[in-house]
Amino acid sequence: MNEKNVKYLTTGEFAKLCKVNKQTLFYYDQIGLLSPVYKNEKGYRFYSINQMELFYVIDLLKDLDMSLNDIQQYTQNKSPEGFLSLMYQKREEIVKKRQEIEMKERLIKSKIALMEEAKQIDFEQITLEHLPEATLYLSRNIENITDEEFLEVISEFINELNESQLDTGYPIGGITKREQVLKGEFSKYSYLYMEQPNPKEGYPYFQAVKGDFLIGYHCGDDKTINKTYKRLFSEMERLNLTLGDYVFEEYVYDTVVENQKEHYVTKIMIQVNNTKE
Repeated sequence: MNEKNVKYLTTGEFAKLCKVNKQTLFYYDQIGLLSPVYKNEKGYRFYSINQMELFYVIDLLKDLDMSLNDIQQYTQNKSPEGFLSLMYQKREEIVKKRQEIEMKERLIKSKIALMEEAKQIDFEQITLEHLPEATLYLSRNIENITDEEFLEVISEFINELNESQLDTGYPIGGITKREQVLKGEFSKYSYLYMEQPNPKEGYPYFQAVKGDFLIGYHCGDDKTINKTYKRLFSEMERLNLTLGDYVFEEYVYDTVVENQKEHYVTKIMIQVNNTKE
């Protein structure tokens, strides 16, 4: 065989075309993954240009996190049927990865939008706003449970959001019922929730009805949140409003963006009714 035949390439030439170093080709030859088609009496290796396609498939499978050992198993038992089965399998994996990446992109977009919005807010201000109906995904009921059970519910809720791809990037909030708020148990939540701007079918949701909400912001940790509620109740009285069925709390700034608890910010949305109606 003529080693200068244009159909054959030296190791260096083949490596250059494949954009790898020669040591990679030596290693592939050593483990029987991709061997040269010809070795002359001096030990020089020569590759066929037709082997480039096999190299590209090996490189593709590596990029898709397939181990060299598994790739080797395929190359030693090649068949059209085996190749087709492998490609179908990898296509499914790519589709799944793309869906995961798209979900992460949506999460990041949501977090950017929420943080940009937060930068424009005067946290000292209390406003009366008419909010549209919102779809919320709820945890199981957390009334009258122990701290240990509460941790279990949080873990369970987060797993549900992740496994069902219901994490929208919105903060996890807490719902407090009217009777608890009247008792001064402001953070004794009945449920945890996450807003679902584009709800997926087939899941039980809670519809937060549209209506009037008195909205204020608490700066600091939960130990002093009663002071902010006192301000909100004073404003309710001034506006001749009465407490509605639910209060919703969401973190605006938490451990993700602040190191000190005194810099945390909680958004408080109190459902209210107008006494004049």
